[in-house]
Amino acid sequence: MRKLALIAPVFAFLFFTQFASAQQGDVFFGGGTLLSSSATSGSYPSEGGGLYINLGGDVVFLKHVGVNIETAWRATQGVYLQGIENYRPILTDFNLLYQPHLGKKAGLDLMAGIGSGNTRFYQPGASTPGYPNYVSTDHFMEHLGGGIRYYVYHHVFVRPEIHYYHIQSNSNVNNNGAFNTDNVFRVSASVGYTFGGSD
Repeated sequence: MRKLALIAPVFAFLFFTQFASAQQGDVFFGGGTLLSSSATSGSYPSEGGGLYINLGGDVVFLKHVGVNIETAWRATQGVYLQGIENYRPILTDFNLLYQPHLGKKAGLDLMAGIGSGNTRFYQPGASTPGYPNYVSTDHFMEHLGGGIRYYVYHHVFVRPEIHYYHIQSNSNVNNNGAFNTDNVFRVSASVGYTFGGSD
């Protein structure tokens, strides 16, 4: 995680400095859910389910190649242990982006990169003012994603998409793992706006 903490500011700096010379840039937000294998008897709970909100952006600076940053988080706390502990995953990824066109109004967004799988664990009830009522665990993760973008009006697009996350040690109790698998999928749809490019 320390390596990711050092890489993230460099990646963000490159992302925003390239925006000025980019052929195009996009911002988007959306919603979906997380899919995971079901928990078995004696295993940790499943991480799947719940509404996930996503927010992100990208810049394309070499014809169809660019970079992408996105965060998705569970909108409400999930129940980890009934009446004892709740949880909220936050998934942040930094990607290389390939964005080929499929026609005048459609295209693909293909992403591959790395990121951080953060899970906050909450104790139900009122918190003490000035102190958080949660503890966090952070895990390095790999990410693959893809979506089909369709322009519905000028620079406004919709994008159904699927994302795969391999969250390192997510199921390993010795490394603060808390769920039944290291592999999860997020299915969602985003609405976005493209700066630059052509109508």
